[in-house]
Amino acid sequence: MASSLSSTIFFKGTKTDGACSLGFPASDLRRLSVPAVHISIQRRDAHRRLEVKAGTGSSFGTLFRVSTYGESHGGGVGCVIDGCPPRIPLSEADMQVELDRRRPGQSRITTPRKETDTCKILSGVSEGLTTGTPIHVFVPNTDQRGHDYSEMSMAYRPSHADATYDFKYGVRSVQGGGRSSARETIGRVIPGAVAKKILKMKCGTEVLAYVSQVHKVVLPEGVVDNEIFTLEQVESNIVRCPDPEYAEKMISAIDAVRTKGDSVGGVVTCVVRNVPRGLGSPVFDKLEAELAKACMSLPATKGFEFGSGFAGTFLTGSEHNDEFYTDENGKIRTKTNRSGGIQGGISNGETIAIRVAFKPTSTITKKQNTVTRDRQETELIARGRHDPCVVPRAVPMVEAMVSLVLMDQLMLQYAQCELFPINQSLQEPLEKPSLEAAGLPI
Repeated sequence: MASSLSSTIFFKGTKTDGACSLGFPASDLRRLSVPAVHISIQRRDAHRRLEVKAGTGSSFGTLFRVSTYGESHGGGVGCVIDGCPPRIPLSEADMQVELDRRRPGQSRITTPRKETDTCKILSGVSEGLTTGTPIHVFVPNTDQRGHDYSEMSMAYRPSHADATYDFKYGVRSVQGGGRSSARETIGRVIPGAVAKKILKMKCGTEVLAYVSQVHKVVLPEGVVDNEIFTLEQVESNIVRCPDPEYAEKMISAIDAVRTKGDSVGGVVTCVVRNVPRGLGSPVFDKLEAELAKACMSLPATKGFEFGSGFAGTFLTGSEHNDEFYTDENGKIRTKTNRSGGIQGGISNGETIAIRVAFKPTSTITKKQNTVTRDRQETELIARGRHDPCVVPRAVPMVEAMVSLVLMDQLMLQYAQCELFPINQSLQEPLEKPSLEAAGLPI
């Protein structure tokens, strides 16, 4: 903050007929005092200088905090997980399961880029247990083809991040989009796997997602029961739709545009079962707001809904309200779940249901009009290897982001509301299975 300094004489003798103005003889006063005593007075400028501390946008979470790094065609990508509880059994295999669901080259409807996405834990785990210190995980890039992007070093790909990165930074990584590439999501899926494991161990919480729409093929409401569908059903086909009939229709829709060098988008539905009550906070940090931010930070996302979503706008209050009742165990429940498991920004214990919309893949092999970095109009035919539809591979990405939010909120709930004994007449303790049942070392 800018400031100025001024010195003011606070104490000084003045002669008046041999005596100072305070009534002492001047000779005595001179022997007892220094010639002058100065006090520095700091004055603030009328106009303060505003200082802004800008974030880099590569970290997420409060207590369970994740930072990702790396570019699509650099040496590799990875993450650092800070705040993970200690003594959790953890290995590369726990993460590799989710990475294999996300990786490229899975089928004909995904990008043909061949990456094994093999992860390596570099810190934070000792003898198979988390130590409570930062967990660093690295995944090398092994199938880079930076030359595929030579034309794009000068011409902007329509609807991609090429232009906006230049607008912001004045420089960018042109190979594969750099940080804007979906390959960055490796650094999200890894900590998502850790969070998902802890949520299951601690609370019995399950986070499962599936494809509910591809282009104009929409899975009708009620075809999939969100309370009982399984991971095996989701993984039973290459499009990750748990209904076999609609899965085939979705695959056909992707094949139709894939052979033409075009792309389509779709929707991922994510449900969370066995959610502890009380997660989330009022006002700015509502649980649905945290989930929306997390999911909308994924590449290619264009929309977010929870509960009844936009369809709820067609209902009246009497039709939309979730009435309460007491179940056979004396637990307060809701008869319906149009709230999507969240009310007032706080989880109510019912199943959380959200939907995330993904746009058609921006990079296609059809000729498109664009401009160069020096503002010249041109045409571009993009090369490279890209998904004709990102939605099937986005399923584990959505699960990861939802798990990260819930893990962070679970830790925050412990920190604020379980520091002292709870009000048992109104609150429920967070589930606490025995250490042995949870798989924790005793």
